[in-house]
Amino acid sequence: MGNKSSLMLQEQDIRDIQSETGFLPSQIERLYSRFTSLDKGDNGTLSREDFLRIPELAINPLGDRIVHAFFKESEDDHPLNPLPKPSEDDHVNFRQFVRVLAHFRPIKRTQDNKLNAREEKLHFAFKMYDLDDDERISREELLAVLHMMVGENISDDQLNSIAERTILEADKDGDQMISFEEFCCALERTDVEQKMSIKFLK
Repeated sequence: MGNKSSLMLQEQDIRDIQSETGFLPSQIERLYSRFTSLDKGDNGTLSREDFLRIPELAINPLGDRIVHAFFKESEDDHPLNPLPKPSEDDHVNFRQFVRVLAHFRPIKRTQDNKLNAREEKLHFAFKMYDLDDDERISREELLAVLHMMVGENISDDQLNSIAERTILEADKDGDQMISFEEFCCALERTDVEQKMSIKFLK
């Protein structure tokens, strides 16, 4: 399968993906190899089940949310991140896969950054909490994600306290929810570029 799959990624595809995402050709080829190893149906797309076969995602408490982000980002018409629509049967193709991963590419000052810019990284993180995709994080959503992250290690009272304090500090317009703008303000002093970066192999 490796040889057949590597032939499917043409030089022009690599150049186009490099232009879109900033990944080096060697990184794109490695990501393609990983993508094809996950593509059990050998049809050039990944299903949610394919993603959940990744051991790191299977054990991650936010694994479902991370997988959801691949599909949500692929559906969105977000002006900063236009993506092709996924197919009817809810699959992600290689280009969509790489574009989502590009959010985690470290920022280099010498490059023109789009998908891995601070605002895009923040938008991706915001979507982890926005469970109903209404562009607002409610107290209930915040509680649900906190519960996913800590499980039974913290009492409900402590989780409620954390959620209430977070809403109180972040909510500037008093609607008891956190908008994307408020989310960005709350993380203004956080080094998002560093925290949301993965060093991809060269």
